[in-house]
Amino acid sequence: MARDHSSIVKQSRREGYALHPKAHKALVKRSALPGQLNTYRKFGRPLSQYGISLREKQKVKRLYGMLEKQFSKLMKEASKSKGQSGEILLKFLEQRLDNVVYRSGLAPSRRSARQLVSHGHFMLNDRRVNIPSIRVKVKDQIKLRPKSTSSNFFKNIDDNSPAPQNIPAWLKVDRKNFVISVISEPTREDAELDINEQLIVEYYSR
Repeated sequence: MARDHSSIVKQSRREGYALHPKAHKALVKRSALPGQLNTYRKFGRPLSQYGISLREKQKVKRLYGMLEKQFSKLMKEASKSKGQSGEILLKFLEQRLDNVVYRSGLAPSRRSARQLVSHGHFMLNDRRVNIPSIRVKVKDQIKLRPKSTSSNFFKNIDDNSPAPQNIPAWLKVDRKNFVISVISEPTREDAELDINEQLIVEYYSR
């Protein structure tokens, strides 16, 4: 399975956005682009409209841990669906299994959630799965495999992945038993609020 192994902190600096919890401090200390002086953003040439759309697309793609081929394919599917293409794209992204594990608080980041799913720690509707991009549906149930409950990560889940303050309303989480239930479809408000999905639509429609 193809993956982007580049530094998430460098990616965050490139996009000017914390793509991972550990990137927040790095952005405060070093806000400049990788390989550029601190004066770049302040005095550099302003981005064109194309550049702005490109950066937003790159930000969201990297935020959800996807490669270009996967992301463009998802955008194409969203554009063929009924409704606002940008909002449908975000809905599809939120429904990814790795994102669901992250949103539920059973992983400290999307990268960690992707790894846990890839290693087969979870079952979807009582069947073991190892594909992070699987899209969940209403009434689906995600459980931790019985064998995985003995792993050090899940034994110390409160230290490794503290319970989030706000779990999305479309998910019901039994943290004690490691069970996630999908009770509705995600809405635009359930995705990151500081995403401008219209810029992504404009990028792919050029």
